[in-house]
Amino acid sequence: MSGHHTHDHDLNFDGMTPAYRRALWAVIAINAVMFMVEISGGALAGSQALKADALDFLGDSLTYGLSLAVLGMPLARRANVALIKGVSLLLMGLWVFGTTLWQVTVLGVPRAEVMGLIGLLALAANVASVIILMRFKDGDANVRSVWLCSRNDAIGNVAVMCAALLVGVTSTAWPDLIVAGIMAGLFLTSARSILVQAWAERAHAHEHDHA
Repeated sequence: MSGHHTHDHDLNFDGMTPAYRRALWAVIAINAVMFMVEISGGALAGSQALKADALDFLGDSLTYGLSLAVLGMPLARRANVALIKGVSLLLMGLWVFGTTLWQVTVLGVPRAEVMGLIGLLALAANVASVIILMRFKDGDANVRSVWLCSRNDAIGNVAVMCAALLVGVTSTAWPDLIVAGIMAGLFLTSARSILVQAWAERAHAHEHDHA
């Protein structure tokens, strides 16, 4: 496969190009730094949405590392790793739902100005990641899961910015909690997409091995 191929509609692209490896290393670094920034900001602001987004940054750093580790391995191995990533997204979604429900019972108003500032930094980081990965948005389950995670991050940060604005206007925590719930739903939807594709690829590899 040539290095200049854009992979825009290649669902069999397995990430085995130097450009894709460089892209992965770049977004791993971005996500690791932003996890540390946002988890601190979430604690400072008392924002559930920021904490949920920070968890997503951490999950992305780990799963991108897994993606990098399995590049070039057999399809079954890559599909198994994609299944792990899908399950981790599922668990993150359930955790965010659970902690958000808990937070509803102990409402405290987040600090909107901290939410907005950290959210803006995170949005800039995620837009950079999306731009870096845009040409690799299609591929096998392993490659596609990277794109979906980055896209989710950008959507999530726009939502956090909206929540910060609404928290400032309403002086209540409900916008923050609603956004955290929406982000949890996004995690679950992406988890389902990754799991379905990874399971199909795993079955295909199994059939090929026994053909």
